[in-house]
Amino acid sequence: MESDILRHSPGSPTVLRILLGTQLRRLRTGKGISREDAGYSIRASHAKISRLELGQVSFKERDVADLLTLYGVTDPGDRAPLLELARKANEPGWWHKYGDLLPSWFEIYIGLEGAASVIRTYENQFVPGLLQTPAYARAVIELAHENAPAGELERRVQLRTARQRRLTGESPLTLWAVIDEAAVRRVLGGPEVMREQIEHLLELIAHHNVTLQIMPFDRGGHAAAGGPFSILRFPERELPDVVYMEQLTSALYLDKVADSEHYVKVMDRLSVQAEQPRQTRAFLERLLNG
Repeated sequence: MESDILRHSPGSPTVLRILLGTQLRRLRTGKGISREDAGYSIRASHAKISRLELGQVSFKERDVADLLTLYGVTDPGDRAPLLELARKANEPGWWHKYGDLLPSWFEIYIGLEGAASVIRTYENQFVPGLLQTPAYARAVIELAHENAPAGELERRVQLRTARQRRLTGESPLTLWAVIDEAAVRRVLGGPEVMREQIEHLLELIAHHNVTLQIMPFDRGGHAAAGGPFSILRFPERELPDVVYMEQLTSALYLDKVADSEHYVKVMDRLSVQAEQPRQTRAFLERLLNG
């Protein structure tokens, strides 16, 4: 199993850490070893073992080797793939050059986004980042970084547009977005920027892997009253769905099955309540020509 995971795992170091952490957790619990005892074996706390198993921190190859020994994995053929996975998990992602701009909690998200096969998202304020034009993205970024120099703003826009490559290529991401009507009516960057943004949305929804639904004002209250969120699903069966909720200075990641199932049900209800894709196209065309 471990060798299969190594052979088929994606290139994102974030997901590689999660995959390795998942395997280490299974090995530990299979042997009935506590986090405290596992931590003692590598001169760390039980909290450190928890973070390792969740893929939240990088791995030292020596620590992985010591844990494998503790868990009874002594055959070189069984150890080698997991040690190789530890090495690959520590390699920097493509976004490493933007590291000075990224808080650690968002760097995790970019790694997950890069490895996801399907993302379902609800947004109530802005057009989702993966669907933004550069001009619209710049207007959104300036709201949070109004005093940033021009060079930094440009790099932030480049990072956002680089993430959008996931929507094209050989194995494009499937994106299903429900966005509140306010997100397409709120003028950011001026009327011309908004016109370009809506035209861009109309172009994107012609692609088979992008689905967009507008939640109009006249639907009143709806299932996502708590605010925006995203559900990320991965091609690896070993990885659970991850629910991501961004806040002003941090983010919340939920990967328990009960949590993800709850948010999937909320998203399903939103998809029923919102305008259907064909109606959404007509809605955007009316907005553009109105």
